[in-house]
Amino acid sequence: MSSSSGGRVVAGLCAVVGAVALVSGCGGASAGGDATTAGAGSITVYSGQHEQTMSRLVADFERRTGVHVDLRSNDEASLANQILREGSASPADVFVAENPPALTVLEQQGLLAPVASATLAKVPTRFNAPRGDWVALSARSAVLAYATKQVKASQLPASLLDLAGPAWKGRVGFAPTETDFQPLITAVSILDGKAAALRWLQGLKDNAKVYDDNEALIAAVNRGEVATGLVDHYYWYRLRDEVGASKTVSALHYFGGGDPGALVDVSGAAVLKSSAHAADAQRFLAYLVSRPAQEIVATSESYEYPLGSGVTTRRPLKPFSQLQPPQLTVEQLGDGRDALQDLQQVGLL
Repeated sequence: MSSSSGGRVVAGLCAVVGAVALVSGCGGASAGGDATTAGAGSITVYSGQHEQTMSRLVADFERRTGVHVDLRSNDEASLANQILREGSASPADVFVAENPPALTVLEQQGLLAPVASATLAKVPTRFNAPRGDWVALSARSAVLAYATKQVKASQLPASLLDLAGPAWKGRVGFAPTETDFQPLITAVSILDGKAAALRWLQGLKDNAKVYDDNEALIAAVNRGEVATGLVDHYYWYRLRDEVGASKTVSALHYFGGGDPGALVDVSGAAVLKSSAHAADAQRFLAYLVSRPAQEIVATSESYEYPLGSGVTTRRPLKPFSQLQPPQLTVEQLGDGRDALQDLQQVGLL
């Protein structure tokens, strides 16, 4: 399994949606994980987030609190589907997802417990679940990666929608079965209408080379196999770490002006309503948005933007304040069901 563990198997989330349709340091005891507490407990965490970073967070939480964490990592769609199948018998206490739709599906089924208000308050309200059933942890921006030997910066498209035009025939790649891609479809549909989203998808299908996942796509862009590729920003940074700066012959183009291609998406965490260890599960969520945890996110190889406790990234990323995303709420992005249907309609699933 990839270290990014992002939510790769879109068929898994299709199954989730189908299931929904059928079921229509030492010291005092800090909830933020700042101190060690006597009386160790144990929780089970289902995580679809980046494995290396989550493993660091878990180890730090265990050290600070004495609470043992059974960490089970997989893609987010499969884990959400598993929770739906397990229902109230699920051993999971916490679910961590890289994108909101899987969390929203579980929320709609009444499977999530309200997050403690003090935990929610550590993150700007616009990033959290509107009903307070999950808390946002980190963010990333959609970008267009491009091969610098094939495309000049002056030739890059002004809008995500331009990639469906004839100028980009054979010059773009994407991974439609990545759950990272679904929010882009939703953004286009909200901002420009469903018909425009379908036309864009059809044009992209006609123009693009399809890849199984974002890791394969970003590698293909870097070696010049395809001129451009739609990914989240961190895939490029992780590739650069892997191959080295001297062998990185690609760069990132950030859409701006509220374009759907400038979408900022978030990762989040929730406590299962069926949790038998709810207090420790809530402590884990409180820890995840605390300063110590967010500092781990800020310095991690995941290259995501921390969202909690006022922490900013320590990585050389484009400043979060300079991103120009469309002003879409988590609620508007929904559960991804319509995006999946659009992908099916144009034959990309």
